[in-house]
Amino acid sequence: METKAAVLWERNTPWSIETIRLDPPKDQEVLVELHASGMCHSDEHIVTGDMPFHLPCIGGHEGAGVVKAVGSHVSWIKPGDHVVFGFIPSCGHCPSCSSGHQNLCDLGAKIYSGRQIFDDTARHHVGDQELALACGIGSFAHHTVVHEASCIKIDPATPLDRACLLGCGFITGWGSAVYTAHIKPGETVVVAGIGGIGAAAVQGARLAGARTITAIDPVEFKREEALRLGATHVAASWEEAKAVVAEATWDRGADKFICAMGVGEGRLMSKALAMTAKRGRVVVTNIHPMAEREISVNLMDLTLTEKQIVGSLYGSANPRRDIPRVLELWSAGQVDLDSMVTKTYSLEEVNDGYEDMRAGRNIRGVLRYPAADSL
Repeated sequence: METKAAVLWERNTPWSIETIRLDPPKDQEVLVELHASGMCHSDEHIVTGDMPFHLPCIGGHEGAGVVKAVGSHVSWIKPGDHVVFGFIPSCGHCPSCSSGHQNLCDLGAKIYSGRQIFDDTARHHVGDQELALACGIGSFAHHTVVHEASCIKIDPATPLDRACLLGCGFITGWGSAVYTAHIKPGETVVVAGIGGIGAAAVQGARLAGARTITAIDPVEFKREEALRLGATHVAASWEEAKAVVAEATWDRGADKFICAMGVGEGRLMSKALAMTAKRGRVVVTNIHPMAEREISVNLMDLTLTEKQIVGSLYGSANPRRDIPRVLELWSAGQVDLDSMVTKTYSLEEVNDGYEDMRAGRNIRGVLRYPAADSL
């Protein structure tokens, strides 16, 4: 079949809207008609080269849509089912999955290749050119073929242009607070960076019972959104944050500090630790450039105060459990997904959406496709 997709042909160039040829799904694969895709900063990392995905590549990994066809070995989902893609596939039987860490599934090692998990070949083509897929998904497209391990079935009553956010950003931020930081009632929290991940981390910290939540972001409207979503204090810069955090924590420092900036910087790690309390935890959720090899940290500080620096992939969450769980929280009014979406765009406006992201105008942009109007 033919469909449309946004393709990156070279680093640091715009996404190009192409008519592509899409092969049918093989044994363990699923054809999905996409209704929406989140515009995550990670796809910008593909553009800049901070994440070394193979090119040419169809972008997008926060997708949601309706199943149109399944391979011969797929039995648990069927045409007509509504699904969200998990950007890390989960097989269910590797050591990580079987011990409750689906975010670290062994299949995740395959997502940088951009080829199909099933047999390392391509289903997406422009002429004779094979196309890679961001995270094995390629949700910047009206249709895609993915492995069943990337699919999470959801309630068909859920709006797909909200559910798509849970494929990466929202679960990553929410889980960074709830699982990786393991925030407890009464603790003090700092969230640095209020994009899609940081705004979700603020909501996770609020639900976990944090006493104070300080949001750091240079953009005024993002600070205002953070306050509306549950932050108690805000700061426009890391320098300003020192005094704000000291006041909010009675000079003890934050119990938990979550790094959720668009691009991480090693030089900021020492500043994060300086604002963290004894036995506090700094959670590194944001992506640092792959080429960065140095950070600025006083290791004596770790020893003498028992502070911790921990990484967080997909918010340390289990997407097959946590995506339905967060959607239930949303339906109960305990999580706000609507405010996460600042603006929607068509596929042809994908470059406009990323320009808005770079300019700080969006918490999260969402691509909304023609199929969404058919429901």
